[in-house]
Amino acid sequence: MPITPDTKDWTWVLTRPCPECGFDARTVMVSDVAGFARANAGVWADALERDDVRERPNDSTWSPLEYACHVRDVHSLFAERLVLAMTHENPVFPDWNQDDAAVQGQYHNEDPERVVRDLTDAAFASAEAFDAVPAAAAARTGRRSDGASFTIETLGQYYVHDIVHHAWDVTHD
Repeated sequence: MPITPDTKDWTWVLTRPCPECGFDARTVMVSDVAGFARANAGVWADALERDDVRERPNDSTWSPLEYACHVRDVHSLFAERLVLAMTHENPVFPDWNQDDAAVQGQYHNEDPERVVRDLTDAAFASAEAFDAVPAAAAARTGRRSDGASFTIETLGQYYVHDIVHHAWDVTHD
């Protein structure tokens, strides 16, 4: 059953702490992003071993498996956006609809063991990409088609909040 799409513009996390997970993305420097990506990968092995890995807690919330698939894809997406921002002048990032990706990718049917391997690989690949960003490139820009503009630093902050928030989604009570 599809989830009601999240239509919030989450870019506000770049200006204030998240009231749900408590994370303050403004504290993240480009040089910190890789460490967050690597650390976040470790959360998912435990989450994907749960007996209820495929169960949604309610009709409006993904299962731990669906969140893990989303986070796997987020790692790859932000690595791609980083490459675009590093190699083009103010590129427009290709659109990505997380809800369509979940339905089309059949996240609920994925193999949890495979997902944790793929998520870890994607997290470490993204970490390597962010590790390679020279400090002088942190101000390079890119934008979404909806007009939201990012520097490489704010792109990293937005990315880190996303993965931290979803780890919180599956670990908080």
